Amino acid sequence: MNINPLQIKKDAFDNELKSWVNKEKASADLINAVSKLIYEKSVELVFFRNTLIDVSSSEVQKLHNYAKEIINKDIDIYITSLLAIDLLKIEHLAPSKIDIGKLSDEWNHQKANYIDRTAFLKDKLNSFIGEDIAMLEPADVVLYGFGRIGRLVARELIKLSGKGQQLKLKAIVSRSSSDSDIMKRASLLKMDSVHGEFNGTVIEDLENKALIINGQIVKMIEASNPDEIDYESYGITNAVLIDNTGVYRDRASLALHLKSKGIKRVMLTAPGKGDLPNVVYGVNHEQLDLVNETIFSAASCTTNAIVPVLKVIEDNLGIERGHIETVHAYTNDQNLLDNMHKKFRRGRSAAVNMVITETGSGSAIAKVIPNLAGKITANAVRIPIPNGSLAIMNLTIKRETTLDEVKSIIKKAALEGPLVSQIKYSIDQELVSSDIIGSSCPSVFDSPATIVSPDGKSIVLYVWYDNEFGYTKQVIRLAKHISSVRRFVYF
Repeated sequence: MNINPLQIKKDAFDNELKSWVNKEKASADLINAVSKLIYEKSVELVFFRNTLIDVSSSEVQKLHNYAKEIINKDIDIYITSLLAIDLLKIEHLAPSKIDIGKLSDEWNHQKANYIDRTAFLKDKLNSFIGEDIAMLEPADVVLYGFGRIGRLVARELIKLSGKGQQLKLKAIVSRSSSDSDIMKRASLLKMDSVHGEFNGTVIEDLENKALIINGQIVKMIEASNPDEIDYESYGITNAVLIDNTGVYRDRASLALHLKSKGIKRVMLTAPGKGDLPNVVYGVNHEQLDLVNETIFSAASCTTNAIVPVLKVIEDNLGIERGHIETVHAYTNDQNLLDNMHKKFRRGRSAAVNMVITETGSGSAIAKVIPNLAGKITANAVRIPIPNGSLAIMNLTIKRETTLDEVKSIIKKAALEGPLVSQIKYSIDQELVSSDIIGSSCPSVFDSPATIVSPDGKSIVLYVWYDNEFGYTKQVIRLAKHISSVRRFVYF
């Protein structure tokens, strides 16, 4: 019998393509279930901490490959899809955030213990199910300022508008609400040179001084001072106000917001001065006094990037001392062309220069991890890219270690425990700054770049971060926490 090699290759090609198409269909079923769960049950599905909202079938397949290559979990897309569909059938499932990847892996190993998938899900999510579980009431949000972070916060809050949302964007405050300015702000929300086009609709309602974003009415309020607005007159009550102007950074000035009717708590998207709580969600948010404290700082993008990894190293290896150099994208604070600036060097053109500048991250670290007070120095170099930054952490540790141990410690923290939403573990040998744009984790640990000295007492860690989007996700996580609209979580 003659075997035709060309036919064998063609059959292999056809079978591989057919398998991919079938997986695409299963991915589409999963995406459909994800949408129904978020809007009908306020249940958000993630896949090993990666969002499944507004993703394509191909992206779902990519996430399954990620699970196999990095997490060493061989997850079947067909099982993932079926489990998501089964979740839809469970009655009285409370608002929650559920890792369907984790459930799929557990089903693979434990299915012999259950009569079917529904029995398995009800057992795993037993505490999430019941008629007496209180439904989620979203908290009102006011954005004071509408710059880089403010617009990204708006995009993310609107993405979950409808029954699935925990925070409801009700108003944006700026210095002017003229028709021209509203139209300009709408345009900046729709299109972004770094993050791309907004996946939705933005309609300018100039007559009513509002933007209608994906069907959600957001009032555009004009104000010059924080304490001059009656938010209750706009139907806003017990709101968390997110001040992203950077103008007001101490307790006294931020407290002015609380004099306005309708505001219950204030959050600053910059390092707070004085005794303000500087918070890195995932590290020290549980220590907050939510009863008596009303003003909070989400620290800086750099602090949110480096602190989670520092926390892991301090807890497992101990840190004697260290220096952190951040290679940071330029910011709006710098000059486009050479001109006067109150800070040294920042007056030189950001578009054509590497610029050494100071950073407050060294002192900010101590506010979040007191054990590291006086042990860490920090500095920054601004470079000519608009977004995507890198922290190079040179640490002397308290005991000897190995390269494999350092990687294992951080990988474990990225997959298990309280920092799974803060640290992403990357094995990509070709990772560059543009690759981390859009990462929801504030810290992307570059494992191949890790260095351990021959004596095992000095380590160099490279942590990438999307200094806009990754930080924005931390801001939103903290806003949910201080607003007490937290859901059940299965990670």
